[in-house]
Amino acid sequence: MRLRTSCNLKFEISEPTPFILMLRPRSGSQQWVEREEYKITPSIPVIEFTDNYGNLCQRLIAQPGQFLISTSSEIVTSNFIDQGFGASFVDIQNLPDSVLSYLLPSRYCESDCFYEMSSSITNGHLYGYNQVSAITNWLRDNISYLPGSNNQPLSASQVNI
Repeated sequence: MRLRTSCNLKFEISEPTPFILMLRPRSGSQQWVEREEYKITPSIPVIEFTDNYGNLCQRLIAQPGQFLISTSSEIVTSNFIDQGFGASFVDIQNLPDSVLSYLLPSRYCESDCFYEMSSSITNGHLYGYNQVSAITNWLRDNISYLPGSNNQPLSASQVNI
């Protein structure tokens, strides 16, 4: 599948303002960034880094005046998603250190509040990948994103089912 993305941002800056931007897609196992344009006006020094989640980030300080960011890209994605039905469950003590942070609650997903719900959703499924797939399917079937329906950030526990 081919995807096209674009983003145009315009700011009026009154004093030097630091930005950390995450506007660049990244090539990986399921997608390839075929073409990309990234323009900042006026031209200023930008430091690029990769965060702990693999996102490409740009760090800069915008000076007073008009500040424009324009991005576009063309991405080719895989027609199929890797699936591993039947893949075994990995005990917490055997998980790599790099994934442990995903088990912790966050301000967007209070994982410690969803034990009963997740247990009922995964009941009867094989431990491991099949449980994750059951939760993914439940989310797809029960939660809808309606653009413009709320202008306040919500956490997972605040979503109406």
